[in-house]
Amino acid sequence: MILVGLALSLFAVAFLCWLLFTLAVYATPFFVGVTAAVAAFNHDAGVIGALIVGLAASVVTLVACRIAFAVAKSPAVRGAIAVVFAAPATIAGFYVTLGLAQIGASSDIWRDLFAVVGSVIVGCTAFVRLARTADPISHERSVAFISARPPSPPLAPSTTGD
Repeated sequence: MILVGLALSLFAVAFLCWLLFTLAVYATPFFVGVTAAVAAFNHDAGVIGALIVGLAASVVTLVACRIAFAVAKSPAVRGAIAVVFAAPATIAGFYVTLGLAQIGASSDIWRDLFAVVGSVIVGCTAFVRLARTADPISHERSVAFISARPPSPPLAPSTTGD
């Protein structure tokens, strides 16, 4: 019975770590959504209205980031967008890792060290996940998207031998 408990505990910790790495990219839209929901609730929007406002703010933030990241061609701009999204993930990673470290580590120094290392790993993972989700849009594709016309195919080389 003890072995089953240990196995389930390890499975739970591994699941929480997987969940943390998977959802770290969405820390910024979640934060924006919660902030908007609390502001709407404090301005008498009610519970349902606050939930709708929070969900809308989260979706708009995520979509705006994805579009900005896909349209930006400069590596500096893409890096800045990725850092804006990775910073809250790093902070969330610190506190999640600190909470997990408090389960097993007895020393405050080791807990803080694990939390710092975990936050760096989570932040870097969120940065890489965001950086690989969207390729820069070429000029032809962006013009075609805006004008709703497909880009013209490239001209075929001449076969007449002139």
